[in-house]
Amino acid sequence: MARAKNHKYIFVVGGVMSGVGKGVATSSLSKVLQSKGFKVNPIKVDPYLNVDAGTMNPTEHGEVFVLDSGLETDQDMGNYERFLNKDLRSENYITSGMVYWDVLKRERNLGYKGKCVEAIPHIRDDIIARIEKSADVNGSEISVIEIGGTIGDYQNALFMEAARVLRIKNPNNVLFVMVSYLPIPGSLSEMKTRPTQNAVRQLNSYGIQPDIIIARAPKELDKKRKEKIALSCNVEVRHVISAPDIKSIYDVPLNFEKDELADMVLKELKLRSKKTDIKEWEGFVNRLGRARKEVSIAIVGKYFDTGDYVLSDSYLSVIEAIKFSAAELGLRVDIEWLNAKEFENGGSKKVHSLKKYNGIIVPGGFGESGSAGKLKVIRYAREKKIPYFGLCYGMQLAVVEYARNALGMRGANTVEIDSEARHPVIDIIDEQKEKLEKEEYGGTMRLGAYPAHLHSGSIAHAAYGTNKISERHRHRFEVNMKYMVKLVEGGLIFSGVSPNRMLMEIMELPKKVHPFFLGTQFHPEFKARPLAPHPLFTAFLKAAVRRKK
Repeated sequence: MARAKNHKYIFVVGGVMSGVGKGVATSSLSKVLQSKGFKVNPIKVDPYLNVDAGTMNPTEHGEVFVLDSGLETDQDMGNYERFLNKDLRSENYITSGMVYWDVLKRERNLGYKGKCVEAIPHIRDDIIARIEKSADVNGSEISVIEIGGTIGDYQNALFMEAARVLRIKNPNNVLFVMVSYLPIPGSLSEMKTRPTQNAVRQLNSYGIQPDIIIARAPKELDKKRKEKIALSCNVEVRHVISAPDIKSIYDVPLNFEKDELADMVLKELKLRSKKTDIKEWEGFVNRLGRARKEVSIAIVGKYFDTGDYVLSDSYLSVIEAIKFSAAELGLRVDIEWLNAKEFENGGSKKVHSLKKYNGIIVPGGFGESGSAGKLKVIRYAREKKIPYFGLCYGMQLAVVEYARNALGMRGANTVEIDSEARHPVIDIIDEQKEKLEKEEYGGTMRLGAYPAHLHSGSIAHAAYGTNKISERHRHRFEVNMKYMVKLVEGGLIFSGVSPNRMLMEIMELPKKVHPFFLGTQFHPEFKARPLAPHPLFTAFLKAAVRRKK
């Protein structure tokens, strides 16, 4: 495929501070442009020297999102996929580490024919080549590139330079959108524009002038402040877009459409709208807001050590997947976060507190920390017939718990926790053993999309409505095939298996034994979309509703 002739590039940069909402702005702008009939290609630029996001701590950086290709990326890539309802490619994600890694490998292989290798032009030109290649492989008409970090950061300066040069080469095809923040100091109770003015001055120092400013603030901008920003920052008044705080990020595309942002962008890029079709998205947002029935779901996790504010980032895709299925069912879900460590020494009273929930989820994770608490939670959910949904590690621990407490296999464990386990019902994948011995950790897990076959008559098959699926993985450990006969004869159903039947992808208990006790080796949350909720999350919430009744 090739990018469209006169391909358009929109760079989204952030001013004043980090966390201002560039990712949501990029996702939403991409969505409204898509609704006008264009093939949109969102690209995330991370200035980190990490080659990918796989080795980053989720409590510091947020969730690691995995693409079909297996690339471990920033969580903004998940937002792009959810808003656009499409699978993205590896070329849609760029880090400084990737760029430097390739340039240095090329230098070692005499790719530069003995020249001095420098940040400019070699690093800069590699960045431009990656952006153009992403447009090519996606066959897109418009690329929307989010440059991570804040204007003025040393780390993203070369990406800013690449954007500037791209505009010089394509003067009519490149647009800059700045997402800035307008604080309202408590002592003054007045919205201040000066930080945004200073951010534009810094952007000007790179040789870049923003065409549009999206002004984030606790409340809507008044006409006076729009005019002030326009005058001092050299943009048209109508190009200052007010973006006040709202209940849901999914309202942002509708607000952008109301402000005619897409039409404004298309006019600047000398493009005409092909259609206007955002009704389906509007329907989803309306369903989110008018839910009546409520269910209570407990999520038992381990990434709690730096405060409650990290929870939504550490398990972002799980939260969103619940929202999408809830909207489809007309439900309002009350999610309560429970720290797995608190169940380890909390006694029976703590565990019995779980009876008030309509469903329990144990999401993915790594390592021994919190595992003993999760095992207690899983046992209670199984024995008290509370709907249970285990994701990746949550499935592995469910197998361990069943082997120990239902089959009497004392010492059953995962070798991730106990390498000398008497009954290693969860073992490391053979291909992973050599990698760990060599201490090759980054990008070496079982990653990305793999196919699976489902057994007819199972809960999983009923949910999907098909015998063949493809789901995304991120793990090193699997159900140990040496214990398959014991586990199956003991009552477990492995309703989803790899095509060669050597990898167990879905585990469940029969409905006559438990209303919903199911775990997946993959991460179904990565494939959940607002306009295409994941069937397993939907089936889980249906079971939670039945329990409440």
